[in-house]
Amino acid sequence: MIFKYDKDQLKYSKVCIKTWVLYLLSILLLISIIGFSVGRGTAKEVIIENLQEGETQIFIAQVDTFSQDKLVSMLTDLNVDYPHIVMAQSILETGHFKSDIFLENHNLFGMKQARRRITTAEGTNRNHAYYNHWRESVYDYAFYQCRYLSKLDSEEDYFEYLGASYAEAKNYVKMLKQVIKKNDLEKLFK
Repeated sequence: MIFKYDKDQLKYSKVCIKTWVLYLLSILLLISIIGFSVGRGTAKEVIIENLQEGETQIFIAQVDTFSQDKLVSMLTDLNVDYPHIVMAQSILETGHFKSDIFLENHNLFGMKQARRRITTAEGTNRNHAYYNHWRESVYDYAFYQCRYLSKLDSEEDYFEYLGASYAEAKNYVKMLKQVIKKNDLEKLFK
């Protein structure tokens, strides 16, 4: 027999074994449910796990398709320096997000594959870095900026560096400034 102490009556009383068994089974059931949930991962992971290779890529693409608003949000979240210039670069380099390099390589900035710094690029395609997802391209640009542009003190220094070291076109900075003005990009980041 099992007893419990009753503080109000200052004596031991019998405990119904069925009640304790129900409590124990309830606790075990709860632990099992929690363990199963943690072990299985999120619903998205479970779905992706059961898909074939091509289906996985389609599913991920549908979950997080590119939009200019998402890019603005990501540049803001990453605290990228001069985000309006970076946004202008993405617009210019992708032909307003329509170029083959962007569509095939998920490359928003016309980046080449990095050789001397950390990178998220998976390799090279069409002489440009390619990424599994457009967001990886943004991370790669942020790494590039941290490595080479972080010590620049002004917007003009930034433009000067881009004109001298980033761009192949001679009038790249002029084109960037036109894109910024035409699309009122500074307003997006205020």
